[in-house]
Amino acid sequence: MNPTKRRTVIAGNWKMNFTPAEAKAFIEAVKPMVAGKDNCDIIFCAPYVTIAAAQEAAKGSNIHIGAENVHFAEKGAYTGEVSAKMLTACGVEYVIIGHSERRQYFGETSEACAKKVKAAAAHGIRPILCVGETLEERESGNYENAVGDMLNASLADVTAEEMLKTVIAYEPVWAIGTGKTATSAQANEMAAFIRGCVEAKYGPETAKEVIIQYGGSVKPENIAELMSMSDIDGALVGGASLDAKTFAKIVNFDVSVTKE
Repeated sequence: MNPTKRRTVIAGNWKMNFTPAEAKAFIEAVKPMVAGKDNCDIIFCAPYVTIAAAQEAAKGSNIHIGAENVHFAEKGAYTGEVSAKMLTACGVEYVIIGHSERRQYFGETSEACAKKVKAAAAHGIRPILCVGETLEERESGNYENAVGDMLNASLADVTAEEMLKTVIAYEPVWAIGTGKTATSAQANEMAAFIRGCVEAKYGPETAKEVIIQYGGSVKPENIAELMSMSDIDGALVGGASLDAKTFAKIVNFDVSVTKE
């Protein structure tokens, strides 16, 4: 059994899906399917406009609502952006930072991610920091260097205390929405590598405690094997988080599997 007993964290990333009414209906449908699952943090990261509806529907349940992005500034002339202070005022508990789609389509840099991590942590929001390599980096054998550089840059100036509040999601870009999934061994190898990077920067105690998720075509058929790995503590789920029954099956994976 994992001596640190790291908490399992399974988060759904809705991306640009669901109206407020659809979000409310989804939460109401999934609530009874995951009720009583107290050994796992269950999160749905929602588009800004659906957060209030999702929170209202989740009241009194074991479901937490997060956001999909945040700006690093407290306030100011940043049209279209939302600050951590604003998210906190809305009751948001988690926020995804540095997802590959943000990096690819919106030019989000690791340097900006580092500022976002600090801003979120300063306002009591747990960052879910995403890192992962491209197919080219994987096939060239340069994937550890690529992920290590991305991680270190995304944690620049982040303190050990802030690191302990941060969840790291390893999401190989080539497995996101493609139907391809890293093998459990590949995913665990990278989770262990990431934990090693955290240890090098923050020390062994912090590294033992940090929660590392796997993301990339996670589904009911592969979640139990992924969660049986020693360094994988949860999942960041994309497409499968849009179907209540499918997501509930992921959350209700066989928890009798122990980690060494």
